Amino acid sequence: MSGNGARQLPEIEAKVLAGERLSGEDGLALLQVTNLPWLGFLADTVRRRKRPEREVTYVVGRIINYTNVCWVKCTFCAFYRLPGHQDGYVLSREEIFQKIQDAVDHGGTEVLFQGGLNPALKIDYFEEIFRAITGRFPVHIHGLSPAELIYLAKVSRLSLRETLLRLKSAGLGTIPGGGAEILVDDVRQAISPLKDTVEEWLDCMRTAHQVGIPSSATMMFGSVETAAQRVEHLLQLRSLQEETGGFTAFVAWNFQPDGTELKGKRASAFDYLRTVAVARLMLDNFDNIQASWLTQGPKVAQIALHYGVNDLGSTIFEERVVSAGGTKFMASREEIERVIADAGYAPRVRNTRYEILR
Repeated sequence: MSGNGARQLPEIEAKVLAGERLSGEDGLALLQVTNLPWLGFLADTVRRRKRPEREVTYVVGRIINYTNVCWVKCTFCAFYRLPGHQDGYVLSREEIFQKIQDAVDHGGTEVLFQGGLNPALKIDYFEEIFRAITGRFPVHIHGLSPAELIYLAKVSRLSLRETLLRLKSAGLGTIPGGGAEILVDDVRQAISPLKDTVEEWLDCMRTAHQVGIPSSATMMFGSVETAAQRVEHLLQLRSLQEETGGFTAFVAWNFQPDGTELKGKRASAFDYLRTVAVARLMLDNFDNIQASWLTQGPKVAQIALHYGVNDLGSTIFEERVVSAGGTKFMASREEIERVIADAGYAPRVRNTRYEILR
């Protein structure tokens, strides 16, 4: 790095050590840094300030991709099948119950319930299945991304607020931050032109937080966005968190190109570590930064614990969305705990709201 950006770095370091908020210009300078150990030092400093215990958390849960039927045709997605396609599916109640029972048998407390935008599934389907799940199993439903919720409200002819309140009453506990991609409309038009806009995504999260449904936040990087657009994404999240305080964690994962219309190259481990470190530094009002075990695998996830990350997400028994793009890392409780311990931290099991269970 050279020029004004390089001269700016000592000032950024002084800001970080003093606990001052970084600007968008600072974030852009940091995303051009090639001195990765220095960046890791800054991110780890902030992580230890927020999470002084030498602990790394994870949740025992299971991902359930209840349907792959989706009409949105995102160019970065290898998972979806259009309505009427011979490979389209909706899991039966018995299949869903079997998967949840398997998770509970392994000590699971969370079900990540997520799928495509299926025109055949309206709000009564989700109310019925959520009530059936919570009535039968002692699990927390972490379900339905903003894209699913926005479409569900439209297809059910309800307001977004009413949709969220009905789902909350049926058992929805928290919302995953999927579908954020990059919160810049130019990027969204390029990779998923039929999906919700930036303002629609933000308003969905804002409304969910207002009615008492917390959520995580994500960023899918490495598709077509610029470094400046990554920073804009982080600033959008920081601003909404300032307003609502409803985000529990931030998760960055890189675009998985295999089998997608968009194609392209997979981001490097270097880029991933730099991105999560910058996220830790920019998102000063987020307590938790989660590693993307699914896309990075155990070795990079382990290194990320020294780049601002304090959580390893969920156990992964099965996953169909990201893995359709060519990544198939799975994670058992034993493997997660080994990775954490080998990095010099104590593993701690949490629930979806980041409360320690043991």
